[in-house]
Amino acid sequence: MSLDHEAIRKAYPDAVTIDDTHGAFKLDGSKIDLVQSAVDAARVELNKLNYRGARRQAYPDIGDQLDNLYKDILAGKVDSTGEFAKAIKAIKDDNPKP
Repeated sequence: MSLDHEAIRKAYPDAVTIDDTHGAFKLDGSKIDLVQSAVDAARVELNKLNYRGARRQAYPDIGDQLDNLYKDILAGKVDSTGEFAKAIKAIKDDNPKP
């Protein structure tokens, strides 16, 4: 059995040890009764944060984005055919919302 360590830590901040075989434990050694719905909810929250970070890193520098937008304006392509829109769409497609 493999536990979702990251989600467990989010759902149970007092978990200091997580063992795939024995479960999660507090600092005093007491076992944490894991509730799957709490772990699942934590995973959903983490996925939201992960996609945002991935998108943020994938976006070009704002200056480059504005330069592409300006070039599209001059070319009369301020629609989905412009380079600016295509670049942003590719990033959003590669990093979809969960």
